[in-house]
Amino acid sequence: MDIKEVLAKYWGYPDFRPGQEPIIRAVLEGRDTLALMPTGGGKSITYQVPAMAQPGVCIVISPLIALMKDQVDRLKKMNIKAFAIFSGMHYNEIELALNNVMHGEGKFLYISPERLATPMFREALRHIPVNLLAIDEAHCISQWGYDFRPPYLRIAEVRQIIPDVPLLAVTASATPEVVDDIQQKLLFKTKNVIRQSFLRANLSYNVLADENKNQKVLEILQKMPGSAIVYAGSRRRTYELAQMLNKRGITADYYHAGLDSQQRQQRQNRWMTGTVRIMVATNAFGLGIDKPDVRLVIHVDLPTSVEAYFQEAGRAGRDGKSAYAVMLWQESDILDAEKQFESAFPPIEDIRNVYQALGNYLKLAIGSGLNMGFDFDIADFCRQYNFVVVVAYNALRFLEKEGYLILSDGLHFPARIHVRLQGDDLYRFRVTHTSLDGFLTTILRLYTGLFSEYAKININELARKTELSTEQTVKMLQQLHAHEVITFIPTKSKPQIIFTIERLDAKDLYISPENYKLRRKTARHRLDALTAFLKNTTTCRSVFLLGYFGQTNMSYCGHCDVCRKRHQPDLSPAELEGTKLQIKPLLQKQPRTPEELARMFPKLNGDKFLQVVEWLLDNDQIYYDSQNCLRWGNEK
Repeated sequence: MDIKEVLAKYWGYPDFRPGQEPIIRAVLEGRDTLALMPTGGGKSITYQVPAMAQPGVCIVISPLIALMKDQVDRLKKMNIKAFAIFSGMHYNEIELALNNVMHGEGKFLYISPERLATPMFREALRHIPVNLLAIDEAHCISQWGYDFRPPYLRIAEVRQIIPDVPLLAVTASATPEVVDDIQQKLLFKTKNVIRQSFLRANLSYNVLADENKNQKVLEILQKMPGSAIVYAGSRRRTYELAQMLNKRGITADYYHAGLDSQQRQQRQNRWMTGTVRIMVATNAFGLGIDKPDVRLVIHVDLPTSVEAYFQEAGRAGRDGKSAYAVMLWQESDILDAEKQFESAFPPIEDIRNVYQALGNYLKLAIGSGLNMGFDFDIADFCRQYNFVVVVAYNALRFLEKEGYLILSDGLHFPARIHVRLQGDDLYRFRVTHTSLDGFLTTILRLYTGLFSEYAKININELARKTELSTEQTVKMLQQLHAHEVITFIPTKSKPQIIFTIERLDAKDLYISPENYKLRRKTARHRLDALTAFLKNTTTCRSVFLLGYFGQTNMSYCGHCDVCRKRHQPDLSPAELEGTKLQIKPLLQKQPRTPEELARMFPKLNGDKFLQVVEWLLDNDQIYYDSQNCLRWGNEK
């Protein structure tokens, strides 16, 4: 099928976004490709369309469980069979997913990088007709990337099993150094980078120093209509800001990883549908969010890096219309960032101590726990072992980046079942276990696909249909599981610790001093870059950001805070406002050339009048029509 036919049939779009088609064509020609695309540029389309346009299975490697779940759910809604495999899943669920894909019952297999090295996956891979290997968040493979993860380095080993399969690596944030490193680590046959410009011409970047951030947020939101995201640095801050906005008549909700999954979903839905205008959130909010009409993103606290800022700010204006990104800061923010930088690198001995205590806390024997998930309460853990929470948290995050474990926020995993018995075996069970037959019949009527894959079930809905309590319903499911009629996986929504390497004795835990120093050095570089961005007063914000990602020779945007200050007329505010009020009715009455308009203001010299016109153009107060005459208003 032609790629445009695929796009129209499954996604309903008549044409590709800029930059997508060349990437897809390169992949279909069998060329290894690194695609650099900004946030919201439609990265998933670049591997999903070519996968659908040809026989075989697309394997997508991603480090983000939430994003994998989101992508799989979206594909299933389009009647495209997709599966995901990541640490913490039930063994039978993984086995069934691999069997489905090996036997042609799946088109996409999403897999986390740490699962690549398992013998089970390596053996299955030899029997899967792979048509494309896609690497999402490809910057994770580079030691210079802002989220380097050692398990990504094992992707090259997988390529040896499927040597003729093209590879597509995609990322929204890679410096020139990272771009080269990605291609080298992924063993590109020939270097091939397709860059979509990171330029967001419709997005105005603004960095404002302000001592009263709450008041400034309120003022901005009162002036600018439309949907907005306000990013804050702590869970408490999201709550306080949302409360303040609601009291001032601006509908707002707050969102962070500490909320349970149902609360997060409800709040996200209210914001997505416009019931709530403002979402005040930590950086846990945003992955998989595709709301095109966000007019404004405010950072009331500093983001973690220039890369993170670019991605988060990029959630504004995806519909191509004018949008704004505002970052508020004060000198104390930089001091706080310095403290956070130091705390992010606990001494190696502290990391060992946290690891040792974690194994004891989870009652996990040395040599066990591989790919097992455990509910985890960090506050309780720190109370029991007398750790400072920030030290324990950063030690666990460091262990995660080194590939020893995964610390997942409270992702919601609904209850799932798979019917294991079929045909005569199932019939015999139903005849001999009449007390369970009615319940089993209801399950088979309510849910489809139970014999071929795991189906999500709603315990409350099942309880209503069977006229049982939720407790009785769970007990019946557990009985069927015990009889090996079904595999039942209960709901999970608490934070999880997942061991990606079996528990080691703390003395055998190896953290390379060189790697530790390198991580610290690259983190230092990112903090210095963020500080430079904040304090910059001479370079256009857009030019600064694009230059950071290696895109040079760009024109000034004309509408960021730096550009506006450069173009500020040499008039007092009263003179500027007075001149503007005189120009407005003249241009509303009829369009005029700049020369005609200048003659109407003999008291202003030519330079000053030209400055006023440029300022009005920069601020979208006036525009040139097709006859090169000035008109009042915004042509957009």
